[in-house]
Amino acid sequence: MGKPLKIILSIFATLTLLVIVVVCALFIFIDPNDFKPEIQAAVKDKIGRELTLEGELKLSVFPWLGISSGKMVLSNAEGFQSKPFAEIEESNINVKLLPLLSKEIEVDRIVLKGLTVNLAKNKQGINNWHDLVETQPEIPAPDSGKQDVQPSAKAQTILSIGGITIKNARIDWDNQKNGKHLEFKDVNLNTDKIVFDQPFAVDLALVVSDTQAKLTETIKLAMDLTVNEKLDVFHLADVNLQTTTAGEKIPGQSLKSTLTAADVALDMAKQDLKISTLRLESGDLKIAADITGTQIKDQPSFQGPVTVAEFNPVQVMKQLAMTPPATRDASALTRLAMNFNLLATDKSADLQNLVVKLDDTAINGSAGIKNFSEPAITFNLTADAIDVDRYLAPEKAADKKSKPIASPATTTAAAASALPVDTLRKLNANGQLTLQKLKASNLTLQDIHVKLNAKNGIVTTQQSVKQFYQGSYSGNLNMDVRGNQPKLAVNETLNHVQVAPLLKDYKGEARMSGAVNASAQLQAQGHTANELKSSLNGRLSFLFRDSVILGFNLQKIIDSSKALVKGAPLPTDNKKDQTLFSEITGTATVNNGILHNNDLIAHSSKLRVNGKGSANLNTEKLDYKINATLLKSADASGQQAEKMTVAINVGGTFNEPAYTVDPTSLLTEEHKAKIEEKKQKLLDKLDKKIGPGTSDLLKRLF
Repeated sequence: MGKPLKIILSIFATLTLLVIVVVCALFIFIDPNDFKPEIQAAVKDKIGRELTLEGELKLSVFPWLGISSGKMVLSNAEGFQSKPFAEIEESNINVKLLPLLSKEIEVDRIVLKGLTVNLAKNKQGINNWHDLVETQPEIPAPDSGKQDVQPSAKAQTILSIGGITIKNARIDWDNQKNGKHLEFKDVNLNTDKIVFDQPFAVDLALVVSDTQAKLTETIKLAMDLTVNEKLDVFHLADVNLQTTTAGEKIPGQSLKSTLTAADVALDMAKQDLKISTLRLESGDLKIAADITGTQIKDQPSFQGPVTVAEFNPVQVMKQLAMTPPATRDASALTRLAMNFNLLATDKSADLQNLVVKLDDTAINGSAGIKNFSEPAITFNLTADAIDVDRYLAPEKAADKKSKPIASPATTTAAAASALPVDTLRKLNANGQLTLQKLKASNLTLQDIHVKLNAKNGIVTTQQSVKQFYQGSYSGNLNMDVRGNQPKLAVNETLNHVQVAPLLKDYKGEARMSGAVNASAQLQAQGHTANELKSSLNGRLSFLFRDSVILGFNLQKIIDSSKALVKGAPLPTDNKKDQTLFSEITGTATVNNGILHNNDLIAHSSKLRVNGKGSANLNTEKLDYKINATLLKSADASGQQAEKMTVAINVGGTFNEPAYTVDPTSLLTEEHKAKIEEKKQKLLDKLDKKIGPGTSDLLKRLF
């Protein structure tokens, strides 16, 4: 065994010595600068670009076979500006000599100094590096009928790099198609020794400048990276990405964000991605996720749980240079948290098992967007209780007294009409919302169901409230925004709704009580609330049962009228005056915002009322005339007879109606008979003084 070993060692030593002698001879007798024309010609032939070697090439041999260069310039693609595609002020690369004998490539640290790359895209969308990444079509080898023989582990070449250093590099990105211009400067990259399938540390720092937006982004990245020999499997550990955004529009002139991940595994061959313990922190906002991706090149799909820790939306809006809305409740929009399972592709995103906590409201369900280019929104959400009034702008005392009563459908119509027509035309949404309890305009609604369908310029909603002041509500809205003027159609129904508590909550006082059944079918068109009201058309009907009208005593008005005729003193006013009706009914038509009602009828045990008039929905002015008849008590036959009828004019506004008595209606039949008797006596006297037939002539004339 000793002799063969000596022979092998002798051969190895001889070969090693031969390589060293040859390399030394090359180093001594060959100047690499003599080969500049050949190198430049080879680059021109391979990629079609000019390579200029302005600096001196220096060769080193033992123990590292290496070369260093001065300035190198690579020309730009044809059709682009004259400045070069890339420049390098200085480079250095060395390969260890002896490991080459055993097919091990051990590269010393690669150093690039002063690297400048000018990337561009022209107005036609063509970039200036497409010719560098074009791949030649693969030519299939002839089928010999033999199975491919995989090289053994001993035949494989092992590559290791002592590290990569890039100092003070700059990348300029000029997108002429969209006018975007970015500058990546102070790019510094440093890595540990790079060996395939073994982790090595990576540190990257750069500054991104956007002159148009006047923003500067400072980026720092640190991680441990593992890459396989085929460069298609990557593993990242302890990823830490820190960014600082600075600019005039950023509150405090800067905003810091941190993105970390415990583990990132990317397999390009299998098209799989897995990110574990992903964390994003920016100001008060903290997001955690675990994401798995499949088919990331062909049909990318990503899924995994996402958690947004509780944060203060008002503070985040301030950090993002947004003005928080003024709210009636100072504690509104101060707590928001959510978690969901994300299912996303390159064209859609679904949030499943969604749980949102907004202040004191819990929301759960699902939501999604399909086709990002033309978004289609879907949702199915349920909330326990929400007080909408907390999030509205502060209300003035005068506003509460003057605000008109608006139904859910008309409120929805007014809110929708406030949106830009283009937004409504493009809206593609389908979903439903269920609320256990809702407080809006100080009204309390329970068990609410809302369905929304919007597509191709048609927006429809269906809403129902199963518990609405001891009654129920149902309605629907149809909005057509395909034309220049939005067109709306509203249908609504109220069933056995108690009026007094509703008015008390809505306006702070209730001048009427009882249960109401009502329905309305209305149409309107316009962009603003005023335009909608002035163009309002349709019909409605109402029925009040066991109603009490406060501040209005109809019987007292009739008694006052009787006292006035007889010369008796008028009864004193009382703020607690009221009128009781067993039933009030009527129908109305609406034409261009003016409501016409010709069949107002009210009944009570002692009163009969009928009337007609109009109400202007634009000015809120009333113009009504009602006839009220006070009934006698039942006689022996059980019949009731009219005692006195009074005409009352109703004017003023919805909030402050005014009542005046028509004087001519104060004349009873008894008084009318006395006047007729006196008139006849006067005519008889005229016949005697002037002559017979005078009274007949006056009767014909008057």
